[in-house]
Amino acid sequence: MIFYIFVQARLSSKRLPGKVLFKLKNKTVLDHIISNLRKLKYKKKIIVLTSKNKSDDRIVNHCKKKKILFFRGNLNNVYKRYADAIKKFNNKSFIRINGDSPLIQIGIIEKAIKIFKKNKYDIVTNCQKRTFPKGQSVEIIKSNIFLDNYKLIKSKEHKEHIFLYFYSNKNKFKIYNITKKKNSKNVNQSIDTFEDYVKVKKYLEKK
Repeated sequence: MIFYIFVQARLSSKRLPGKVLFKLKNKTVLDHIISNLRKLKYKKKIIVLTSKNKSDDRIVNHCKKKKILFFRGNLNNVYKRYADAIKKFNNKSFIRINGDSPLIQIGIIEKAIKIFKKNKYDIVTNCQKRTFPKGQSVEIIKSNIFLDNYKLIKSKEHKEHIFLYFYSNKNKFKIYNITKKKNSKNVNQSIDTFEDYVKVKKYLEKK
């Protein structure tokens, strides 16, 4: 079984434009994410999901240069971007990773995959009820569930935050939420602001 990992990335972030290509120890934020994901023990295809907008040409050029698979879709309707990617790659399920998470830990992803493989859940996540730090978000969903609900995605919020519809209608789906004993939901390991970037940069330089 091959696991498809979709890394969501764009350069037109409101709070910190261009952050996915910011440098951390001579590698971009995106490169750190891809590098971590390549360490997963499972068979996988890692695909950067970006937009068709000219603003994201730099992401595409970077992916071409680094031989990273990519897909271009709708900028604002992120749900449609994912649905179109599923139709192109014909994958049975996908793992979603945010493009602002250079410290993503593969142990969390591997745990989610293990649960997803052994059980008949529609979704395995650690985001429905958060106990993990921001920047350690992992979500796996069956592609048919995602596509079957496409017509119900009406609000701007649901189009942008693609799992929100499922969490808001949790009784309709088989969802497993991974939690950890020590609640770290208030810890931020993602890059949303320039201050976050400086913090992560300092952390990686100490390693």
